[in-house]
Amino acid sequence: MALPFLPYTVVGIVHLVAIAVGADGLVAVTKPLLMPALLLALLVALPSAARRSETALWAGLGILLGWLGDVSLMDAGAGFVIGLGFFLLGHVAYVVLFVRRMRTGRPRWWSAGYALWFVALLVVLAPHAGALLVPLALYGLSLVALGVTGSACSPWIAAGAACFVVSDSLLGLDRFLPGVALPQVDLAIMVTYIAAQGLIAFGVVRRARAVALVPALV
Repeated sequence: MALPFLPYTVVGIVHLVAIAVGADGLVAVTKPLLMPALLLALLVALPSAARRSETALWAGLGILLGWLGDVSLMDAGAGFVIGLGFFLLGHVAYVVLFVRRMRTGRPRWWSAGYALWFVALLVVLAPHAGALLVPLALYGLSLVALGVTGSACSPWIAAGAACFVVSDSLLGLDRFLPGVALPQVDLAIMVTYIAAQGLIAFGVVRRARAVALVPALV
């Protein structure tokens, strides 16, 4: 089950090393390859019946929107706002997936911390957000929903959702908080982002395979 994720892992490692050593050309080449590699891994690793299911639809949509967000963020200008919109829609797709197909119980008690995080981050970033305050707040709410609904799923998906919150929080602090230089922030953002997408996809595959085994065991 893990073998289909090998290309994604390799591309992710190469991308992270390129960031660490400042190989900007290699960074630009590998970033657009991340989500296609993950989408391929998802479709190959899912049980055959699940490839035509709602699970594949919402998970694939979340990955596709992530790819559009990745590509948009490579534009230093208006691409940031466009990318933010794609990622917000991707979060919505994942939330629908978690609630409809991946949920194994109720949200964990600790997921209340996501709401506290949202309030604290908004207080810090609001004075510097300007005209982007409302979009930023909506994006933060989508992250809260992602974290809370993810906590009601498997530990793989819960960890992936948490990594997404960390990654996007670092991106927001780096983008909107002037005078704050976080060490190796680009690397930290991408480490947590690659982990987030990979853990969610892997968790989806594990859940789909477990569900597919149930009829055979009855």
